[in-house]
Amino acid sequence: MVERRLPFGCGRAPTMAVIAGAVMLIANSMQAQAMMQPPGMTSSASGVSRWVYRVADGTAGGAPSSFADLADKVVPAVIGVAAKVTANRKSLPGRSFGFGAPDEEDGSEHAIPMPDAPGRERTPGMSQQVTIGSGFFISPDGYAVTNSHVVGNSDTAEIRTNDGKTYSAKVIGRDAVSDLALIKAEGRNDFGFAKLADQPPRVGDWVLAAGNSFGLGGSVAAGIVSARERNIETASAQDFLQLDAAINKGDSGGPSFDTHGDVVGVNSMIFSPSGGSVGVAFAIPADTVKTVISQLKEKGAVTRGWMGAKLQSVTPDLADSLGVSNLQGALVADVQGDGPAAKAGLASGDVITSANGASIKNAAALVRNIRGMAPGSSVQLDLLRKGKQSSVSVTLGQMPDQQLSAPAGIQK
Repeated sequence: MVERRLPFGCGRAPTMAVIAGAVMLIANSMQAQAMMQPPGMTSSASGVSRWVYRVADGTAGGAPSSFADLADKVVPAVIGVAAKVTANRKSLPGRSFGFGAPDEEDGSEHAIPMPDAPGRERTPGMSQQVTIGSGFFISPDGYAVTNSHVVGNSDTAEIRTNDGKTYSAKVIGRDAVSDLALIKAEGRNDFGFAKLADQPPRVGDWVLAAGNSFGLGGSVAAGIVSARERNIETASAQDFLQLDAAINKGDSGGPSFDTHGDVVGVNSMIFSPSGGSVGVAFAIPADTVKTVISQLKEKGAVTRGWMGAKLQSVTPDLADSLGVSNLQGALVADVQGDGPAAKAGLASGDVITSANGASIKNAAALVRNIRGMAPGSSVQLDLLRKGKQSSVSVTLGQMPDQQLSAPAGIQK
């Protein structure tokens, strides 16, 4: 027999060392766990599972096991909306919710060309289409909210409720700046309706988006709030909720609900390279909806303050070129000759840093501020002019109708 000699340190002694090391490891783990565990929790050598506790307690605010009860509650308030619009296809903005082939930029929801009626004169370059989108009732007597681009320039619309019934509706008012419209269905006073949320959602909150996806009928999709106060300068000077729910073409104007069943936003547009959902959708916040819809109901239109200046945000590079570090605000790129800004003495190159004492972060913030004020009111602007501090008072005018053109949606 050949005797195998092991190097020094191997054999039974190392085995005991391993055992001792394991004991020390367990002891150290128990000591570390005792330091980590919450007050009142005790460790037990007989139950290793008791050493571990969950950092995030899934029993509080976790994911719902089902959205079925919420869907049952809110879906009766959701409607499909269809309207006949007359438009120049080439002049329509390329909204990301356009229905059709992914490369079709017709600017409508579900755009269906309509044949000319016998005897009707056809305007060159114009066509009649049916647009299909979504909406929701906000009162039992038939008032409903949808997107402005869904009803287009039509004075009437047709709605389909969740039970498959159709009703005619009148367009009470539309606002292209916010992309909101108010319509009223006729024939009943007991429609199921939804309430606009009083508090904005938090990033990470669950939402249930409902609408008329691809014109197929009522559908829902769950997701979360991905971001708040998302500004998309190519769309309009307003903040959006960003959602990751599967919102698709045909869902424009539909509501997104919180887990209490209140509407936190009106779905308006998506980012998409293909025309389908990629999980980046934008909704008009409920507080904006309240402000706009109340004016549409009262007077059929929204009046906004107007300054008559083209603005751009101050970037770090622009601030460096002006020789001022950490500068924020809105640079006046141009002023309209007969506008309020020109009359007040604003000039190209001025950097507006505050309005009525409130700091201005960027151009979009200033535009929102001005549009939120009534025509005829005055706004005190602090500004930087040729390296020196200055201020002007501007008496606002009313935004001209041509300024109310539909914002260009996010391109496909």
